[in-house]
Amino acid sequence: MSYYITTSIPYANADPHIGFALELIQADVLARYARQQGHDVVFSTGTDEHGTKIYEKAQEKGVDPHKLTDEMSQNFRDLAEVLNSSHNRFIRTTDKEHESRAQKIWKALEKDIYKAQYKGLYCVGCEAYVTEAAAKENGGECPTHQKPYEVLEEENYFFKLSKYSDDIKAAIESDSFDVLPKHRKNEILGVLKDGLEDISISRPADKLPWGVPVPGDKKQVMYVWFEALMNYITVLGYPDQKDFKDFWPADVQVIGKDILRFHAAIWPGMLLGLGIELPKKLYVHGFIYVAGQKMSKSIGNVVHPKEVVKQYGADALRYYLLGHIPSSGDGDFTWEKFHDAYTNELGNELGNAVQRTIVMIVKYKHGQLGKLARSQHDEAKYHEAIEYCQFDKALEAVWKMIRGLNQYIEEEKPWQIAKEGDAQQLEAVLSHQAASLMQIADLLTPFLPETADAIKQALSAEPIVLPERTLFPRIEREEE
Repeated sequence: MSYYITTSIPYANADPHIGFALELIQADVLARYARQQGHDVVFSTGTDEHGTKIYEKAQEKGVDPHKLTDEMSQNFRDLAEVLNSSHNRFIRTTDKEHESRAQKIWKALEKDIYKAQYKGLYCVGCEAYVTEAAAKENGGECPTHQKPYEVLEEENYFFKLSKYSDDIKAAIESDSFDVLPKHRKNEILGVLKDGLEDISISRPADKLPWGVPVPGDKKQVMYVWFEALMNYITVLGYPDQKDFKDFWPADVQVIGKDILRFHAAIWPGMLLGLGIELPKKLYVHGFIYVAGQKMSKSIGNVVHPKEVVKQYGADALRYYLLGHIPSSGDGDFTWEKFHDAYTNELGNELGNAVQRTIVMIVKYKHGQLGKLARSQHDEAKYHEAIEYCQFDKALEAVWKMIRGLNQYIEEEKPWQIAKEGDAQQLEAVLSHQAASLMQIADLLTPFLPETADAIKQALSAEPIVLPERTLFPRIEREEE
């Protein structure tokens, strides 16, 4: 059975930050979980490489835009590798295949495209137009980039998004296109309440030459956001390739809250215009703040995922982002909180349960326990949490098992049973510990793949042996 999951494609004008690391890891959990359930998975990520910001940055550096995007895109590939992402597609919007298929999509939508004069407020940083009402609410400047909006007046192509407003609203209300968490669904329904307006979908090529040319009109290029959204089907080979026929519609698309409107209003409108199904599920994550503040180079509080992984390992960062950043909203990162989670939860709870169990099996049973079955603790809350993209709740369910195992060890005292010489009872207790760890490792596989694999390998060996490395070695935190 096929399963298709995507991340958004981040804009390739800056180094990847911890917010995109969160998104990539969340999508990776869903992809790994789907494989565990026996699905044939396509997991796609990539980079968005056209538009004003890329063009201006390339000019500023005196380099060709394609050379700049080659370098920046590689940074995102490197991050994915560092985070142990299991994606099997990486799309760049400068790929020739994407560009040619984007033009096919444009032509397929031509019945809903017209040309008109446009005047509006625009944020270059967001590469997005804003309404007069939104600009007024924000005091005339973009709250993200803290710069005044620019007034753009030009002749552009427009997409008849208004035509599909009612159908999009109906799909979201019926959950055939399910937006999670629920408050994000309510947020987009609030936008749809008064209907959608038609949107500008091109820019004059003399103002912005860096983009996909509009078919049949060399004087216009596709608006970067309109074209970037197409990646989710161009990567599958829309309209004629087998992957598109086998894997669309997407099972889950994972995005950040700042691009909800693009993915829950504009993207479904485009799909309806093409006459193809909407994604089954859109999961929207929040932002990560650092000690309550937005990350900023000027403040000097930017957290680079590679630095965290270099010191603590990929699974430690995965655990913190999945377990300590609320799946339903914004979260906070501090080195102190991260280190505490690493030491107390990963080291003292999970690491200790593994270490104590295997040491006792080696010491008292010479590594021999006979055929080991997987324990059957109730997993219902875990599976339900993953179904609703509640990664923190899924890990909470696993940690309840880990703490329960540690409590069991303290209550049963296998060292005391060994001292008393009750071989049968000792075998039963140690077998229960090992079986519980096998179940825990299985449940952790989508979340902490390296750790889960180390536990399984150690307990599957004949004889059972200690893992080659300490799972979460003690690390002294430097005071900030």
